[in-house]
Amino acid sequence: MIVTGLGLATDLATKSLAFAHVAGIPVGIDRDAVLTTQRLDLLIPTHKPVVVIPNLLELTLVLNPGAVFGVGAGRRWFFVAFTLVALAFATFIFGLWTRARDMWAHVAIGLIAAGGLGNLYDRLRFACVRDFIHPLPGLKLPFGVKWPGGSDEIWPYVSNVADLYLIVGIAILLLLNWSRPKHAPTEPTPR
Repeated sequence: MIVTGLGLATDLATKSLAFAHVAGIPVGIDRDAVLTTQRLDLLIPTHKPVVVIPNLLELTLVLNPGAVFGVGAGRRWFFVAFTLVALAFATFIFGLWTRARDMWAHVAIGLIAAGGLGNLYDRLRFACVRDFIHPLPGLKLPFGVKWPGGSDEIWPYVSNVADLYLIVGIAILLLLNWSRPKHAPTEPTPR
């Protein structure tokens, strides 16, 4: 509960700070404009990215109408429903599969819940997700390789803290699952 609360608070605070400062002027998001426009990029003033660490991290404002990597644009209610089901499933896993001593599993589930709730808040409040973190800006894929969509950057996507929490939470659960001792196969009982 603490991880979820702190995670949600930091996600929403960082989104608010980014949209207040990154473009040089505060950028407010009008939900009605988001719902009626075909080009969300026109709702954000043109601005230069804020370079935090050259070639490693920039901050730039983007409105994402879909899910991770912009997939599923225009399917907001699907993602709202999906998030609610995923949060219910995370709660189920927390209650059924974890014990009091499973601290890292609790942290992972808390991060996943925080990330899901942060982006759910944005989808309900703004009809899109506020993104601003662009890692590895300008670094190109080798050998002229391009992503579907045409970008040749190693990481062309802009995301947010909620997305980071989702990725880290899932990675922790995967690591815990892989490092779990495997049960020895049972010997058949002799007849």
